[in-house]
Amino acid sequence: MNPEDNTSPAATPAEAAAAVPPAPPAAPATAVPTPLEQTLAVFARDYLADRRAERRWRVFFRLSWLVFFLLVVWMALSSRTSSTAPSSPHTALVEVRGEIAADTEASAELLVAALKNAFQDEGAQAVVLRFNSPGGSPVQAGIINDEIKRLKALYKKKVYAVIEEECASGAYYIAVAADEIYADKASIVGSIGVLMDGFGFTGTMEKLGVERRLITAGENKGIGDPFTPLSEKHRAYTQAMIDQIHRQFIQVVKDGRGKRLKMNGETFSGLFWNGEEAVKLGLADHLGNLDYVAREVVKAEEIIDYTPKENVAERLAKRFGASVGEGAVKAMRGLPSLR
Repeated sequence: MNPEDNTSPAATPAEAAAAVPPAPPAAPATAVPTPLEQTLAVFARDYLADRRAERRWRVFFRLSWLVFFLLVVWMALSSRTSSTAPSSPHTALVEVRGEIAADTEASAELLVAALKNAFQDEGAQAVVLRFNSPGGSPVQAGIINDEIKRLKALYKKKVYAVIEEECASGAYYIAVAADEIYADKASIVGSIGVLMDGFGFTGTMEKLGVERRLITAGENKGIGDPFTPLSEKHRAYTQAMIDQIHRQFIQVVKDGRGKRLKMNGETFSGLFWNGEEAVKLGLADHLGNLDYVAREVVKAEEIIDYTPKENVAERLAKRFGASVGEGAVKAMRGLPSLR
């Protein structure tokens, strides 16, 4: 066999091209987003983020209100479920601290509730009110004075007033409802008077060139306005009103102290005295402190405090209320005050 017999004929150019495998298709070019598409993408991302944040805050506030509601319910239940089991013989204490006014710890609402609890406890041999107060509202003081007298008659228990630092004006208005008053020799006692204070800015307004424009319906509606001169008519009317309250105060003191009161020209002038002088004037009965009264007078040395105490829940509730809008200012600063 000749070598030429195994030799294949040479391929043509067309056949060579057909024998080459096809190249893979080229990858399509990446599309560049248009400005509108970019804006829509940013908007969608921000919208979703806002919705997630809004959902989180909504859940947070709902939980906050739930916690607040539960705290209020807990406070109400805890105040109602105080122990009513008979206690051992003791002296019941109610503190009168600070200004006597609504929404203070010496308000009629709180002190009357404390007094009721103290009188109702069968173990309480007597009730002691301990004073550290400069006075305050004649209305609040009058309510407490009346309630003490009512509870004394109802439960036939003695009430003693013990003065520590001071028992002045409205505080003394309350103290005279007690059967006996004890004080330290250096305590401040008395100030049986009434005041109504305020400011007048009429001269200042004129110097500043400021005009006060007060429009009222009723000729006396603007009485007491600090930017309007006080007329003689309004001054006389105001004086007559506080004189009447002063007479009411004097009568309460006379009724409470009776023949023990050694009156002179200064007794109802608004002056105050130390405890030693107060005993001489009949404004107080004896010198002594809380422990002395409990041990030697009531004969029940154990002392149980019935004064309302602000608990943790109440503090949280007040702070929560303040965070959502507390801050109302007392509207009538010119109200009469036993201070």
